[in-house]
Amino acid sequence: MDGSFDINDIQERLPHRFPFLLIDRVLSFAHGPDPLKYVGRKVVVRKNVTINEPYFVGHFPGNPVMPGVLLVESMAQAGAIACAPNKADKIEVLFAKIVEAKFKCPVIPGDVLEIHAEVKAEKSSIVTVFCQAFCDRVLVAQVQVMAKIIKK
Repeated sequence: MDGSFDINDIQERLPHRFPFLLIDRVLSFAHGPDPLKYVGRKVVVRKNVTINEPYFVGHFPGNPVMPGVLLVESMAQAGAIACAPNKADKIEVLFAKIVEAKFKCPVIPGDVLEIHAEVKAEKSSIVTVFCQAFCDRVLVAQVQVMAKIIKK
């Protein structure tokens, strides 16, 4: 499937639900050179950051900042969508390794994240996905995630 899809389509592909579903819309998806392989798949997703997110109650009162670990999780969820673009894809994507997470700017309520994820490598059932999160075209975070693909 090339193109975009909404929250209902996302929920058909990811097992996450509130409060841990951390992406809102897929803006674009593209297959790599071989549509049967993961390598080269690219996805762009949106995450709307709102004050209603439950973690803002304690992180931090009077100065709400999205926790870095949840930024990494939202980028990893984007990577999982890159691995399962079709409703028929019955897989689970599990963290295997987080490499070089970098946080450039705080993410606060009202920000709209645009997350880019690209599958860079695959070996056996392990994929490597490079992810970047932008707010107003400014890079706010990036990470390389290795994940195990479990086919159901």
